[in-house]
Amino acid sequence: MKLLADITPLRNPDYRRLWTTGVVTVIGAQLSVVAVPKQLWDITHNSSYVGLAGLFGLVPLIVFGLWGGALADVMDRRKLLLITGTGTGLTALAFWAQAAANLNNEWLILILFAVQQAFFAVNQPARAAIYPRLLPAEQLPAANSLSMTVFQFGAIAGPVAAGMLIPVTGLSTLYLLDAVALLATLWATWKLPAIPPTGESRRAGLREVFDGFAYLATQRILLASFAVDIVAMVFGMSRALFPEIASDTFPGSDGGGTALGILFAAMSVGAVLGGIFSGWLTRVRRQGLAVIWLIVLWGLGMVGFGLAVGGAGGPLSATVALWIAFTCLAFGGAVDMFSAALRTTMLQSVATDEMRGRLQGVFIVVVAGGPRIGDVAHGFAAAAVGTAAAAAGGGLLVVIGMIISALVFPAFLRYRVSRAHSEVQIAGHANNT
Repeated sequence: MKLLADITPLRNPDYRRLWTTGVVTVIGAQLSVVAVPKQLWDITHNSSYVGLAGLFGLVPLIVFGLWGGALADVMDRRKLLLITGTGTGLTALAFWAQAAANLNNEWLILILFAVQQAFFAVNQPARAAIYPRLLPAEQLPAANSLSMTVFQFGAIAGPVAAGMLIPVTGLSTLYLLDAVALLATLWATWKLPAIPPTGESRRAGLREVFDGFAYLATQRILLASFAVDIVAMVFGMSRALFPEIASDTFPGSDGGGTALGILFAAMSVGAVLGGIFSGWLTRVRRQGLAVIWLIVLWGLGMVGFGLAVGGAGGPLSATVALWIAFTCLAFGGAVDMFSAALRTTMLQSVATDEMRGRLQGVFIVVVAGGPRIGDVAHGFAAAAVGTAAAAAGGGLLVVIGMIISALVFPAFLRYRVSRAHSEVQIAGHANNT
C-alpha cells in the first residue's frame, strides 16, 4: 500500500477542483500539441517549418517565463492564472478559426504559437507556487505526484485521441476541443481564494530577474544540472520529426495519424512506467553521477529510435519498426523522468527559499526551452540528412556531450547527499517532474 499514490490532498476542495479539471484541460492541451506540428507539416511538407515552431516558442518562453516567475511573487496568483488562462483559451480559439477557414498560412500558425507560449510561460511559475498556499507542507509531495500523474495521463491520452480524431474530424476540431477544455480549469481557478503576495517587493522588473541569475552563477551544481539538461534536450529531443516520420515512414491506411499519436505518446508512457518503478531513487546518494549516466541512456534510446526509423521498409517491416521506435522512445521517457526527479531535488535542496521562485522560472525556461531548441535543430538536420540520421546522430551527440560535461563539471560528479537526506528529499520529489 505504501507504493500507491497518497490521495490526502484531494480532501482539500480547492486542490481537488484543480486536479479534477486538470484531467480535462491537459488532454485538451495535448490535442493542440499534436495539431500544430501536424498542420505545419500538411501545409509545407517541410520539417524545417515544424522545427521553426520551436524557435517561435522559445523566445516568448524565455522572456515571459523569467518575467512570469517575478510576477508570481508580486501579484495575486489567482488573478494571474485567470488572466493567462483566458489568454490561452482565446489563442486556442484563434487556432480553430484559422484552421476552419483553411487559411493555410504557416506564418500565422507560428505567430499564434508564439502568443500561446507567452501565456503558458507566465502561467506556469504562478501555478507551481500555488500549492504551498493551499496545502500544508507535508502534503506537497503527494499533491505534486498527483498533478504529475494527471499531466502524464493527458500526454498519453491526448496524442492517441488526436491520432484517431484527425482522420475523422480534421485539425480544426482539435483546437476547438482544446479551447472548450480550458473552461474547466478557468472555473476551478475562479473558485480559488485570493492568493496575494507575501513578500515586500511589489515590482517584477529586470533587477529582480537579474538577482536570480546572479545567485545562480554562484551555484555550480545547479548550473551543471541545467547544462546537462540542455544538452540532452537540444541534441536528443526529436519530436519535431514525428509528423514527417509518421507521414513518410509509417503512413498506414490513415495517412500516419495513428502512428503520429503513438510516437507522441511513447515518452509519456515510459515516464508513467518510470514513476511506478522509481523507488530506487531514494537510495541514490551520488545524484550528479546518476544524472550523467541516465542522460547517456537517454541518448542511446534516441540512437535506437533513429535506427528503427531507418530500418523501416528495409530489414524491418513498418509495423515492427514502429514498435521498436515506440519502445526506444518509452525507454527514453523513463530514464528522463529519473533524471528530472534527481535534478529537481537538487534545485529544491541547494537553492535558498528566497530564491526558489526565480530559479523556478529559470528551471521552466530550461526544461521547456531545451526541447524547443531541439525542435529547430532536428528540423533543419532532417532537411539536410533525413529523419533517421538526424534522430540517431542527435542521440550520439548526447552521449558525447555527457562525456564532455563530466570533464567540465567534476564537482557535479562528486555531488553527494547523506542517505537520510536522500530518502527524505527524493521520495517526495521523484514524482514532481
